[in-house]
Amino acid sequence: MKPTFHQLRIFRTVAEETSYTKAAKRLHLSQPAVSMQVKQLEEAVGMPLLEQIGKKLFLTEAGEILSACAADIAERMQQTSEMIAQLQGVQRGNLKISVATTASYFVINIIKKFSEMYPQININLDVTNRSSLIEQLANNDRDIIIMGEPPQTLDLIARPFMDNPLVMITAIDNPLTKRKKLKIEELRNQTFVIRESGSGTRAAIERVFEKAGVDIHSTIEMSSNEAIKQAVQAGLGLAIVSRHTVKLELDTGNLATLNVSNFPIMRKWYLVHPAGKTLSPLAKLFESFVTEYKNEVFDEH
Repeated sequence: MKPTFHQLRIFRTVAEETSYTKAAKRLHLSQPAVSMQVKQLEEAVGMPLLEQIGKKLFLTEAGEILSACAADIAERMQQTSEMIAQLQGVQRGNLKISVATTASYFVINIIKKFSEMYPQININLDVTNRSSLIEQLANNDRDIIIMGEPPQTLDLIARPFMDNPLVMITAIDNPLTKRKKLKIEELRNQTFVIRESGSGTRAAIERVFEKAGVDIHSTIEMSSNEAIKQAVQAGLGLAIVSRHTVKLELDTGNLATLNVSNFPIMRKWYLVHPAGKTLSPLAKLFESFVTEYKNEVFDEH
């Protein structure tokens, strides 16, 4: 039996995703290429590793054994890479970072600064939604995750590094912009453009309105901040978003904020990883960089 590291990596991804299509997407390969590598691995092993029952993919007993072996090998390779990085003075290597879509507006600037300082470090950046970030934390898939309020259901290390104020935005021609001060109760009949269920921002908004005893009767649900901004500019309703996502629109006068009692809602941005995870030298370097250079990066943003 002579399986290659490449085959084991592909097989482990298929095993984790229980889908050739999802594995191919995650690996940036075509589905036929993934299927071919798994088939060649099965030929090398001499036994089937996967079985299709209906539309679902399952590991055989041999597949379970090989999947555990592939995970062990991947962990040893990661440890080896980290030790080599230490010997190289943390000047080169690979760093996997995931960020909430809301955070991407300023994280890109962080990555730019970090890459300028450490050009030989390769960065894999995944911008995704909260549910995907939680899944990555549960699976220990990434080196560092930048997000808003961390989930309470997982054992995590979460370091707050910056304020994340949530502001209420509206179209610039909305008559409410002429009001010097608004109470939350006065917005009871307004339409709000909100994020999808499960969003951290949405959860924070719901808590504030619930505490004030105000029900939001009319909502338009959208899955991205860009769509929300466009909807608000078009006059479809009000929205509550991170100030970092609308800095450009506020500066250029394309959107306005409302002066509402109990706003802005003050939250934090966090650097997060599983509690039992040993951070690599590169991950520690990135954490230190964010903490040390955040004022410079965010002032420019």
